[in-house]
Amino acid sequence: MNGSTEAVLAEFEGAGALLRGHFILSSGLRSPVFLQKALVFQYPDRTERLCRMLAEKISAAFGRVDVVVSPAVGGIIPGYETARALGARAIFVEREEGAFRLRRGFEIGPTDRVVMVEDIVTTGLSSRECLAALGGLSGELVGAACLIDRSGGRADLPVPFISLAQVDFPAYAPDQLPTELAAIAPQKPGSRHLA
Repeated sequence: MNGSTEAVLAEFEGAGALLRGHFILSSGLRSPVFLQKALVFQYPDRTERLCRMLAEKISAAFGRVDVVVSPAVGGIIPGYETARALGARAIFVEREEGAFRLRRGFEIGPTDRVVMVEDIVTTGLSSRECLAALGGLSGELVGAACLIDRSGGRADLPVPFISLAQVDFPAYAPDQLPTELAAIAPQKPGSRHLA
């Protein structure tokens, strides 16, 4: 399987994870399309294929990687699987008093080359919060990567950023919904506000 956007979306469709309706995204924006990555991640073979392709792209862009850091909850599985494909360690940040922090004894050594890996990026908020948690820690933060960049390339991250696939599904502020979307009751399938 190649790393084209069509091939990546085919994995999501094959898992029943490309949903259509009215969705409240983690960012608070509304969209007629939702990528329910948990439905993909329940299949180790699909997840392994996607993350192996992402690992190849990371290696080509950033060279050697020693540690993959991901934000909890959504980034843990793709971060782990991408780290496995890279032969790197997989660690994650999680929220503590509202901010991401390394916990559980995770450490980054002074010579470690670090890449932040996310599942899906919409506005880049979780990615920026994760990267901020790594600021001031030892090691070299060489870049960030995600399976799907649904910002259409507009996510603004403070490090070089690559994605396996880039899409530009419509997203709207809640007070700027098109009539056809406003007529559908919204669903909120994301995980950002989990405790």
